[in-house]
Amino acid sequence: MTVRLRPHHLLCMLTFVGKGYTQAFTENYIRIAARLSEGEDILVVEGPDDVCGPMLGEPDRHCLDGSVTERDLKASQAVEALLGMSAGPGASICPDADFLGRMRGAFRAGSIREGCARCEWSPLCTGIAASNFDGVLVAPLDR
Repeated sequence: MTVRLRPHHLLCMLTFVGKGYTQAFTENYIRIAARLSEGEDILVVEGPDDVCGPMLGEPDRHCLDGSVTERDLKASQAVEALLGMSAGPGASICPDADFLGRMRGAFRAGSIREGCARCEWSPLCTGIAASNFDGVLVAPLDR
């Protein structure tokens, strides 16, 4: 199987420690993190993805807002510049140890965080990056 992620969730997955908007959102993301850690590839999609699923029934479905679409564009551009590969809709990415290591290094340095602008989770993610990603649920793989 493949995990469907929108571009800015390529950044979010780097620091996910089991906290989220709602219990349903968090439980869903924990399952996705396990799938990624077990080696499932990522298919980058436009708009709501596997992470957004539990939020689509909520009254405040921010995953459909223009600001989130802007985050996706900025995130895909930053990841593409870092890795020299497509990170927009249709891209297939293997979240192996090399990918996660390069992404986390750039995230910690702040060089790929353009997609994090005005995100309420940004302070939490900054702290997680500063702790050398202690407790994250998407673990590097040795493949």
